[in-house]
Amino acid sequence: MRQAIIIFFLSYLIIPHSYCQSLPISTFVFKQYSGGVMIVKANLKGIADSLNFILDTGSGGISLDSSTCSALNIQTQSTDSIIKGIGGVEKVNYLFDKTLLLGGLSIAHLNFHIYDYSLLSSIYGEKIDGVIGYSFFKRYIVKINSDKSVVEVYTLGKITYPSKGKLLQSKINTLPLSSINIKDKKAVTADFFLDTGAGLPFLMSEQFSMDSNMLSVKKKTFITQAEGLGGKNLMRLTVIKSLKIGPYLFNNVPTYLYKDDWNITSYPYSGGLIGNEILRRFNIILNYPANEIFITPNLHFNETFEYGYTGLTMYLIQDKILVGDVVKDSPAEKAGFILDDEIISVENNFSGNIQQYKNIIQEPDKQIKVMIKRADKLLQLELKTISIL
Repeated sequence: MRQAIIIFFLSYLIIPHSYCQSLPISTFVFKQYSGGVMIVKANLKGIADSLNFILDTGSGGISLDSSTCSALNIQTQSTDSIIKGIGGVEKVNYLFDKTLLLGGLSIAHLNFHIYDYSLLSSIYGEKIDGVIGYSFFKRYIVKINSDKSVVEVYTLGKITYPSKGKLLQSKINTLPLSSINIKDKKAVTADFFLDTGAGLPFLMSEQFSMDSNMLSVKKKTFITQAEGLGGKNLMRLTVIKSLKIGPYLFNNVPTYLYKDDWNITSYPYSGGLIGNEILRRFNIILNYPANEIFITPNLHFNETFEYGYTGLTMYLIQDKILVGDVVKDSPAEKAGFILDDEIISVENNFSGNIQQYKNIIQEPDKQIKVMIKRADKLLQLELKTISIL
């Protein structure tokens, strides 16, 4: 009898953790910004200040803002490591073996790469102190509920998925990759990254677009400014007829075409990415160790995409909303906007809230009154948005 008990005990010890039932261990809220980007509050152990992090499946690790490190007197180490972003490739410093306190969790032994996120802070009008990516997601099963703006964290193990929804068999090698069906001139099936940190619907590399021949050469496109890791870059903006993820179909999807000189989209391994303007329309379960992603349409599923185009980019800099970029021959240039104009109001909205201003000017085919301050003079400009459809 004793021998049987010992054998059972040893067998229990060597059962992989993945065979145990997954259990809930934490819940925390997030705020959603333009394009669906999610921001959560967290702390570094030993530092009282609460920090803002973007929750980003498109990040292969975890990172901190360089100005945050300076303000909190956090000492970092120089390395030969590089990261790729929309603006190019840069060498980065690191903060090694630190603990992140997130929603009651204490996540130890994290190595943060250090990057300048001042551009992202100016885009969202909120200080961005870092990005939480693969270093977090690989340790847990994570449920993102965009209906309630809540993240639920579970231990690794067996999980029963909801009866409604679709299990995507994915490839996860730091970043989640799933097979997507897209259609325009012709239908194509290819792998794309699922990127909750991208505040856009869909992005294809120009090389993938050309090689797949899925877009008409006469396709109408618009030049637009895109911002992200590493800085800014011009892209082309168009609309494809449909995009299908699992059984779920989206029609007339705004699509960014990116000249990927640094191959951050890893073509031909991936054709590009699906951003959170689409992903926020699902409640998502991320089960990285099992290479599984489960999606369930939520209350946002049937919301219309933004088809308005202005060619105007605005940033929040030192508590002022300023014009940062004006695309040549765009509605913004025709309206008379120039670099560093200060936006005072959009229509009758004097809130000074950059997210509200962006939402207003993204409406298509609308005549919008914008009050600006230029050289200490107030001017009213008429901005006529156009539709990319």
